Amino acid sequence: MAPKTRHLHKVHDAHNRQRGLKRQRDRLREEGVRRMSEDDERRAPREGATPRGVVGGAGTPGSAEGAVRMTAWVRGRVQGVGFRWFTRARALGVGGLNGFVSNLEDGRVQVVAEGERRDCDALLDWLRTGDTPGRVDGVTEIWSAPRGGYPPFEIR
Repeated sequence: MAPKTRHLHKVHDAHNRQRGLKRQRDRLREEGVRRMSEDDERRAPREGATPRGVVGGAGTPGSAEGAVRMTAWVRGRVQGVGFRWFTRARALGVGGLNGFVSNLEDGRVQVVAEGERRDCDALLDWLRTGDTPGRVDGVTEIWSAPRGGYPPFEIR
């Protein structure tokens, strides 16, 4: 293959990857909006609930309603492919999760999520089996008591 043709193939491949990421991002945005409207009632503040971050209130980290902290490390080609952005979008789509997602120096991505166990499980299932950008080779997680103090899901 001639050098010029090889260059055009590389440009074409990069363009297709960008288009694929854009389609994924648009689909997640659309899905998140749809899910938000369907789940408004579930996320509405409950009667007698204390604000998020106040320990012991109904539906907040530290309550007896199943609030947990999940820390997951995702291995594979997960940096430089929009993985953190999609993880944040998915966490916000699940709703009720506080925490963050960040790149680690060794090439992994760390995800810390606090909220109801079922919400953390939904995010973990997506990390393992979902339509994630890049390539996920494995996910390792630990569960612990929530510490609180995190804003709604963010990228660090």
